[in-house]
Amino acid sequence: MNTSVIRYILGNVLKLEGFLLLLPCIVAGAYQEKSGIYFLIVALISIAIGFVFSARKPKDFTMYLKEGCVATSLSWMILSIFGCLPFYLSGEIPSFTDALFETISGFTTTGASILPEVESLSYCMNFWRCFTHWIGGMGVLVFLLAIIPLSGGSNINLMRAESPGPSVGKLVPKLKHTARLLYIIYFGLTLLEMILLLFGKMSLYDSICTALGTAGTGGFGIKNDSMGSYSVQIQWIVTVFMILFGVNFNAYYLLFFGHIKEAFKVEEVKHYFGIILAAVVVISINIAHMCTSAFDAITKAAFQVGSIITTTGFSTTDFDKWPEFSKGILVLLMFIGACAGSTGGGIKVSRVVIAVKTIGKELNGYIHPKSVKKISFEHKPVDHDVIRSINVYFMAYIAIFVVSMMFITIENYDFTTSFTAVAATFNNIGPGLSLVGPTCNFGFFNNFSKYVLMFDMLAGRLELFPLLILFHPSIWKDLFIQADKRVKGIERRN
Repeated sequence: MNTSVIRYILGNVLKLEGFLLLLPCIVAGAYQEKSGIYFLIVALISIAIGFVFSARKPKDFTMYLKEGCVATSLSWMILSIFGCLPFYLSGEIPSFTDALFETISGFTTTGASILPEVESLSYCMNFWRCFTHWIGGMGVLVFLLAIIPLSGGSNINLMRAESPGPSVGKLVPKLKHTARLLYIIYFGLTLLEMILLLFGKMSLYDSICTALGTAGTGGFGIKNDSMGSYSVQIQWIVTVFMILFGVNFNAYYLLFFGHIKEAFKVEEVKHYFGIILAAVVVISINIAHMCTSAFDAITKAAFQVGSIITTTGFSTTDFDKWPEFSKGILVLLMFIGACAGSTGGGIKVSRVVIAVKTIGKELNGYIHPKSVKKISFEHKPVDHDVIRSINVYFMAYIAIFVVSMMFITIENYDFTTSFTAVAATFNNIGPGLSLVGPTCNFGFFNNFSKYVLMFDMLAGRLELFPLLILFHPSIWKDLFIQADKRVKGIERRN
C-alpha cells in the first residue's frame, strides 16, 4: 500500500479544514462573540499538523482504489475529530461524544442532532454546523482535487471512493476540471438560493445558513422548529432547491452547456421526479383533512417529500402525527434517496431502478428460458459487473442495517424509534419517527448507541465499502509491514 500518498492527502485535508475553520472566526467577529477564539486555535493546530504531514511529497503518486478508500475514510474521520473540537472546547456542547456526533452528522449531511435548543448556540457555532453540510455535500476530497495539484492519473480512485452512486466518471477529460466544474455548479446553485431567500425577506445570516444546509442536503436548522416559522414563500424556495440538489449533477452539466435535450433524457432524473410527484399527490390527499386548505396540504407534502427523498431533513410540520400511510411513504423515500452524483444520500434512485429492472429480467427468464435480454439504463446496456456490485451493495447494506438495529435495540426503546433512528442516520436523513421525530433529537441515546449511529452516518455517506475496507485484515497487515520496513531502514542508517 502506498502510505506516503495517503499521508500526503491527509495533510492536505487538515490544511484545508484549518483554512475553512477561519470562516466561523469572521462570523464571531461580526457578532462580537468570544467563541471564535476556539475556531482560531483549532484552525492553527490543524494547519500546523497538515503542513507536517504534507511537507514531504510522495515519490510515487500511484493510487489504486484500495488507497483511495483508505484515504477517504481516514480523511472523513480526521475531518470530524478536528471539526468537533470548537464545540467541545467552548463548552457549548460539553460532551466530546455529543460534539463528535453533531460534527459527523454535519459533514455527512445527515442533520441528526443531539441539541434540544439549537438557538442557544452562538452565531459562529451555528454557522459552522451549517457550513459542515456544505463542505461534506460535494465532498472534501473532490474540493481537494479541484484546488490542489495532485499529480498522477489514478486520482479518479479518490473521487470514486467519495462520490455517491454506483459509478463515477469524468464530465470533461481531466479529473481536476471535472472537480472544478462540479464545484462551480454547486457554488452557483447555493448562491442563487441565498439570493432568492433574501428576496423572500429572510435575514442575511439565516439565508446563508439555510442555503448551506440545503445545498449539502444536510438539514441542520438554526431555529428550534427547523423551517416551520418561515413564510410559505421561503418554504417553497427551500423545497425547490432541496429537490434540485438531489438531481444528478451530470444533468446540470448537460443543461448548462447547451445539451438541453440530453439533459431531459437522463433516465435517473426522470424516475426521481416521477417518484416525487407521485408521493406529493398521494400524501397531499391523505393529509388534506389535517390542513387548512388544498394548497396548505400540497405545500406541506411537497416540502417533506423533497426533504426526505433528498435526505435533507428540514421540516415545517411534525409529520410524526400524519396518518400511518403517509409516514409509510416517507420511510420508503428514506431508503430510496436522491440521484447518484448529487449531494443527497440513501440507496440512490439509479440503484433502485436497476434492481427493479433486474427483477423483471429474471421473471422474464422464468417465462421465456431461451430469451436473452439485456438490462439498459441511461440508454446503455448495464454490464454484469455493475449488477453484481449493486447486488453486493444491497447485501452489505442489509447486513449493516440489521447489525445496527440489534445494537440500538439493546436500549429497549420502541421499535419505530430504533428502526427509524438507524434508517435516518444510515441514509443521512436526520429526523426519524417517534422519539427521533422532527420535533425531537438523538441526545437521549447512550454513548454506545451514538457511536453505532456515527458509524452508520459515515458508512452511508461513503457508500459503505470505503469505510468497511478499514476492517479488512490485509489493510492493517500492509500497514504493519510497511511500518516495520521503515523502522528497520532507520536502524540501518543509524
